[in-house]
Amino acid sequence: MRVSEITPGELAKYAREDETDTEILSTFTLILSAVKPFIKGYTGLSDEQMDTKEDISIAVFVLANEMYENRIFTVKDNNVNKVVQSILDMHSINLL
Repeated sequence: MRVSEITPGELAKYAREDETDTEILSTFTLILSAVKPFIKGYTGLSDEQMDTKEDISIAVFVLANEMYENRIFTVKDNNVNKVVQSILDMHSINLL
């Protein structure tokens, strides 16, 4: 699945929430609008480049779910999701 094809409903379903609930869809719409720019900024990839990397979709789902579940600003004990970090690092063109 391409990043551009991911919908708020699919994110809700991944989070095991009701993908027909308008309030939940609204929340995931906001989350999706934050996750994509975050990944673009982290990796330096354009929208078109992100669509060519199928594993970036996994990062979108995981990050969106974490944003939904945790809803906190700080990361406890500086822990990051290693799978997401590995995927994004693998495609990062910003690391110099």
